[in-house]
Amino acid sequence: MSRPSRARRKWSLLAVVALLLIAAGGFWWSQRDEVKPAVSQRELKLDVVDGPRKDEPVQLDATLYLPERTPAPSVIVAHGFGGNKNSVAQESRELAERGFVVLAYSARGFGASTGQIALNAPEYEVEDAKQLVDWLSRQPEVLKDADNDPKVGVTGGSYGGALALMLAGYDRRVDAIAPVITWNDLTQALLPNAASTSPLSATTPAAGAFGADGVFKRTWAGLFFSAGLGPASVAGGEPRGEAPEPGSSTSSQPEPLPGGAPGGQGSPGGQQGAGGPGGRTTGGPELTCGRFRPEVCAAYREAATTGRASQATVDLLQRSSPASVTNRITVPSMIVQGEADTLFGLDQADANARQIAAAGGKVKTVWYAGGHDGGAPGPALRAEIGQWFDFHLANRGSDPGTEFEYAVQGSFRRTGGPSVRTVSTSNYPGLAGDRNTPTELRKLGLTGPDQPALNPAGGNPAALSAVPGLSGRVGGGSGSSALATGLAVDIPGQFAAFGTEAMTEQVLIAGAPQVRLKASGLPGQPNPGEAVLFVKLYEVAKEGQRTLAGGAVAPIRVKDLPQDGSPVEVTVTLPGVVRPVAEGNKLMVVAATTDQAFAPSVEPAVYKIGLAGDNALSVPIVPGQRSASVIPWGTLAGIGGVLLVALIATVIAAIRRRRADDVDPDLLDTPLDIRDLTKSYPGKLTAVDGLSFQVKRGQVLGLLGPNGAGKTTTLRMLMGLVQPTEGEIRVFGHLVHSGAPVLSRTGSFVEGSGFLPHLSGTANLHLYWAATGRPLEEARFEDALQIAGLGTAVRRKVGTYSQGMRQRLAIAQAMLGLPDLLVLDEPANGLDPPQIHHMRDVLRRYAETGRTVVVSSHLLAEVEQTCSHVVVMHRGRLVAQGEVAEIVAGGGEVSFRVDNPEDAVVALKAVDGIGEVSADGSTVHADLGALPRSVAVNALVYAGVAVEQVGPRRRLEDAFLQLVGEDTVQ
Repeated sequence: MSRPSRARRKWSLLAVVALLLIAAGGFWWSQRDEVKPAVSQRELKLDVVDGPRKDEPVQLDATLYLPERTPAPSVIVAHGFGGNKNSVAQESRELAERGFVVLAYSARGFGASTGQIALNAPEYEVEDAKQLVDWLSRQPEVLKDADNDPKVGVTGGSYGGALALMLAGYDRRVDAIAPVITWNDLTQALLPNAASTSPLSATTPAAGAFGADGVFKRTWAGLFFSAGLGPASVAGGEPRGEAPEPGSSTSSQPEPLPGGAPGGQGSPGGQQGAGGPGGRTTGGPELTCGRFRPEVCAAYREAATTGRASQATVDLLQRSSPASVTNRITVPSMIVQGEADTLFGLDQADANARQIAAAGGKVKTVWYAGGHDGGAPGPALRAEIGQWFDFHLANRGSDPGTEFEYAVQGSFRRTGGPSVRTVSTSNYPGLAGDRNTPTELRKLGLTGPDQPALNPAGGNPAALSAVPGLSGRVGGGSGSSALATGLAVDIPGQFAAFGTEAMTEQVLIAGAPQVRLKASGLPGQPNPGEAVLFVKLYEVAKEGQRTLAGGAVAPIRVKDLPQDGSPVEVTVTLPGVVRPVAEGNKLMVVAATTDQAFAPSVEPAVYKIGLAGDNALSVPIVPGQRSASVIPWGTLAGIGGVLLVALIATVIAAIRRRRADDVDPDLLDTPLDIRDLTKSYPGKLTAVDGLSFQVKRGQVLGLLGPNGAGKTTTLRMLMGLVQPTEGEIRVFGHLVHSGAPVLSRTGSFVEGSGFLPHLSGTANLHLYWAATGRPLEEARFEDALQIAGLGTAVRRKVGTYSQGMRQRLAIAQAMLGLPDLLVLDEPANGLDPPQIHHMRDVLRRYAETGRTVVVSSHLLAEVEQTCSHVVVMHRGRLVAQGEVAEIVAGGGEVSFRVDNPEDAVVALKAVDGIGEVSADGSTVHADLGALPRSVAVNALVYAGVAVEQVGPRRRLEDAFLQLVGEDTVQ
């Protein structure tokens, strides 16, 4: 029997080795460098005729990318606002590797191109692009449909995306387009007014439907205008953040501003030399209008100073809007729009898609997890755009069809990026759906009374909804959009809020929710006759955190408010979003009177805002199928090796999830509740024995006890580091265990800091926060470092720190994120008296903000001066708890400062119930027992003794020693 057994073990071992070799080989194969087709490039200076006068030539700086085999179809790649041809080098080279002749160029007024910026006007930028098509038709490397008719597609992001649409509307030689995160109606994009059930027409241009009634998007407009004021950037090509994709990590590369377009976000501060385009360095127009044409400059000045647009400005913006030509675009069009975009929202893509489809064009619509606030398309989406051109320009590959795709972001992974899945359905449903699509419109009941909302004079202070272009400033990608949505702040007294019930299941919103509101003036209060409101949708988590869906708001101008207080009702179409609302979370509609990103009303007023209609929030839900990702076979070979680990992890996660769901609803607002807590160790050692106490908001609680009382063990159980033998600990109602999510609301310093000595204090804090997996913007580093008070020493290596400096850094680490519950074990160790005094003030102020502090300390004098409440432990058990003043006064010994000590002693001894009485200078001490102090004071006054001061004789130290016994103190 032994030989077969050894044989089986031998073959089992060989099988394991073989599987490992296969997995390793598959991993190597999947990681090997792909051999890409050779691409050559040619730098060009192309002359085009400038504008309607055609008497001033403009020179466009361009690069031609040539594939291995020619002739081939061509693609024009246009950049975003503030960028140049180098900004789209990556996209251009990838398309050339697919076999296209690619022409990337710097638009007039950008990069090394001359001319002035006219915002994609037909007679300027569009005319330039038409002449580029002429040029391509003369190149022998370009495949042609006919004489002067090259086989050509156009793509670009933001500013470049609008150019693709405009050119397709004006030049019938264009064969296919793929515009990305761009606009349909520039008037509605920069001066939106969401008080409409149909903000953009499905088949016809908006025709200035908003104009003077729109609310000026001043921050984004200001970013655009500033990008054209200084010298143009000729460097370009800066790495930029990419939006997350299924199976990929989030890029942390910086993304230039403004514009945020894929392949188009150049840096407005780039240098070109003193002259800029045209070589002019002086003169009035250059200083105030930069590289813009005078009419564009005048339009911006008007909107920026008045918050409104005249008909002349509306007409100018309409000429630069694809809405003016979409009714004649019939070429295959792939419309790509970002779900994290406060500049050009999903409504702009919706209008483009509907209008082109109505004109007879084949349209594929894709919403991806990025945008101006969330990053450029990643490699998978860029490949999908390439496949669009493969089929429609080169007749290769399968038909991409007209399926609608949208990305759904889930929770954040340990790597820092969110999980993303793609959902697809056969037909594009639009933002609100129609009868021919599977969209479900679900009505969620809203509650909330009519509420007053103040509009302050000048519109200041203003609410904060998002920071336009934040992705370019913090590294791009969805982490920045998450930061942006977490920044939303509403000013108390300046908004009305209405909420739903908690979701009984996950609700995946995909489109533009709608709500009907009413607004009125208040009789006797200022009423300018109209109200500018900013309506937004929040998701409210179980713990109360609010997240602004999409980071966007719907501005509305409610006109003709009667002076008698009669309400005006409006239907508000909220920004289009893709938002999975978790089970147990709620939705909240907020109507605010101010927003920093827009030009609000400057007239002081008070409005009453309430729900109208059916008091419901209508949310569109688009069912579909999760798109399958293509996994390389080499990667599949390694999957089997992790299945067992994944199974074990799933079981552990299920156990943790069951424990994490253990919530006591009655304690959701209670920072700490400990009940019958016991911790026993082998050898019949019980460190904590049946401990129970509760801590409320705003308290600074001192946990006292001699050595071995169980204080540190209690704190370790509180932080999930040690599991209790019996009993439970709840933080804000949630049961505490190792890795409990609620522990993210706590900050702690228990038994040493564990800093890395070779790193600086700042680096240690950043490393610690990164390990938590929480967003960087929640850390509040500056606040924590100010609390630490280390000054410039925070940049030194921790190995050079004194014990006191390490202690201060540990306190700052515990306060990162400004947690709701702060737990500190012996925080004063190593601190000098001034530092202890500073810490005392910090802890008190911290609790005054509604947070809670638990401090374990043996410095009883400091506890007495710092803490509002104490819990005294002895041998693992609770011996006393309550307010400090109550504990100190518990012995009945009182001191009186009087003018005549001798008479006072006689008078107090004559009172029945008073025990020992003694004099110490002008102070008389008496043991009142159970008598109230008023009895002793009355006796002294009756005897003619003047009482100057009355107080307890004992200190906290005296009470502590009495409670635990002097013999226990070491």
